[in-house]
Parts: sequence; structure tokens; C-alpha cells
Amino acid sequence: MTRPGVVVLDYGSGNLRSAQRALERVGADVVVTSDVDAALSADGLVVPGVGAFAACMEGIRSVRGDSLVDRRLAGGRPVLGICVGMQILFESGVEHGLATEGLGEWPGVVQELRAGVLPHIGWNTVRPPEGSALFAGVEDERFYFVHSYAVTSWQLAATDPRIPAPGVTWCHHGEDFVAAVENGPLCATQFHPEKSGDAGAALLRNWVSSLG
Repeated sequence: MTRPGVVVLDYGSGNLRSAQRALERVGADVVVTSDVDAALSADGLVVPGVGAFAACMEGIRSVRGDSLVDRRLAGGRPVLGICVGMQILFESGVEHGLATEGLGEWPGVVQELRAGVLPHIGWNTVRPPEGSALFAGVEDERFYFVHSYAVTSWQLAATDPRIPAPGVTWCHHGEDFVAAVENGPLCATQFHPEKSGDAGAALLRNWVSSLG
């Protein structure tokens, strides 16, 4: 059986090698690169991200990642965002009073969580939707989070009954926030599956298995 080919997008942000190793362990052939042709032709594209929203957007644009994501999704080609790589898929992010435009794949604003302790660091259970393909077999497991910002409301409504509504997974730290999204070829997690032990490996295996 051919192993799916995955590109981890190298735009100067994210735990690239840990994501690469985690994906390889669950059955993918992985290349870490910013090469446009490789990213377009891969079976799956992973967009990681750590740090500030604005810095990640600057890095994404520097390697034409905004166009890459658009072109892949237009062709129904899978994309997985991780941590800030998920956040930049929304319309905008606000940090320290500064608003930065995101990729705009989903409506919503990434803002600082209203919580007594920030950053939110540690293991949390999540609430996936019924029938989630991404969380199959790990619906009740814990995942590892490191963040202070998140999206706290989901604004994309289903408008066509023939098209499945996005599946939204929630978590709670001070307030409810979006922990993951499954929306056709576009999936994303606020937590780090590559740092989430067996549960994270199972989730990545679910995603890699869907690439065939």
C-alpha cells in the first residue's frame, strides 16, 4: 500500500520536525518544505504555527501560503492546520489591540481567552460532534494545549442541505472555545496532536487515513 504524501509547510513557524515525526509514525511520507509545487501536489498539507498571529501571517504570505491554501481547497485537496496554523484560517486575529487579517477561510475573530490563568497550558478533554471522523476512537481522550488566544464563537451556518455542516469541537478554559474544526477538505486543531501522546497519534492517523 502506498503511503500518503504529506507536506508540512515551512514558513518559519511551528514545531516542524515534531509534526514530521508524528505524521511519519502514523503512516505518511513527509517532507518539510516551502516549495509551492510540492505543497500543491501533496496528498495532504499541514500548516503548523506557534507564537503570534501577525508573525505567522507574515510568514505564510512570504511563502505564498495564502494562495496555496486557497488553491488546494478549491480543488478539494486536504489541509490540516495546527495551533496558530488553525487560528490564521479565520478572518482575523486581535493581539494587544492590534488586528491582523487572517486567511478568511472561516468567519470569526481570534481573541485572548477570558480566563483566570493564561496561557492555557496542559491537557484537556474536548467535545467533538457526533460522528466526527477526526476524533473517531478518541472522543473521550485528552489533548495538549498551549495558547492564550482562541475563537469563542462559531459563525458559519449551513446554507445548503446537500452539503454537510462543518463539525466543530469545543473545549473549555475560562470560557468555551473552538478546539477543532472539520469542514470538508479543511481540518484544524487548536491543540497540538503531535504532542498529545497516543490520542494525538490516533487523530493524526485518522487524518492521514482519509488522504487515500
